[in-house]
Amino acid sequence: MTPDETAFRDALGRFASGITVITSVDDAGRPAGFACQSFASLSLDPPLVLFCVARTSTSWPKLAATGRFAVNVLAADQRDVCRAFAVSGGDKFAGLAWTRSPHGTAHLDGALATVDCTVADVHEAGDHLIVVGSVRELDARDGGGPLLYYRGRYAAADV
Repeated sequence: MTPDETAFRDALGRFASGITVITSVDDAGRPAGFACQSFASLSLDPPLVLFCVARTSTSWPKLAATGRFAVNVLAADQRDVCRAFAVSGGDKFAGLAWTRSPHGTAHLDGALATVDCTVADVHEAGDHLIVVGSVRELDARDGGGPLLYYRGRYAAADV
């Protein structure tokens, strides 16, 4: 018997996940992005990562068109950043500090790490897409803990 959506969310909500923001900048200089908690490393050789995005996302087509993206790993003090990117539509970058990377992606100031990638592959999976990225460049900063999501709420790790 297949579990209903509420039971599925309740059970899987007990798995704490980090929160990222996936971003890119189009050729006209317009940034786009969305909050994403379905992110993981995939391979060391070659270096690959993956994230999952809803097929209904209005931001993903903008990023997909560029063929590149950055994963911004949010710090515990970036709840407002997460909230800005968790909504559909509007200018998600309004009032946020960010820089355009040499690879044409948007790096959010204050992120614990950024991972610049090119889109290597996209797979259909239920109501989501699995996006595989080929890692081009990494950046990480010391200090601070990650922003986590657990049982429908923000959480912080004791680091």
